[in-house]
Amino acid sequence: MLLELPAGTLDRLDDGSVEDPAVAGPRELFEETGYTAQSWRRLGAFWTAPGFASEHMTLFLATDLTADPRHQGPQPDERLLVEAYTLPELLARALGDEIHDAKTLLGIFWLDALARSGEVKLP
Repeated sequence: MLLELPAGTLDRLDDGSVEDPAVAGPRELFEETGYTAQSWRRLGAFWTAPGFASEHMTLFLATDLTADPRHQGPQPDERLLVEAYTLPELLARALGDEIHDAKTLLGIFWLDALARSGEVKLP
């Protein structure tokens, strides 16, 4: 069991191209959490394990979230528990060796840096 940010694989389109991460982000947020976001900000992208894997991941900050009543729960092949945390709670868990997912750690530290700089205002 891992504590991790919503994420997923980019879909392969009919023409053979790969789905735009800006399209996949909202889809994955909805599929995994049942939420939609009014605002999206691309934080950046990274290779998950260069030299070992070819996965290139893009992180987004989704804000102004709304629960979508159309959501039917997680897909049958996924076992998910959706929980909300504050940034201080996430930082404590990350620094306390409770979070072991690289993209989630990066997302937490990225958000913390933006909040500390004043570039992102948190409630």
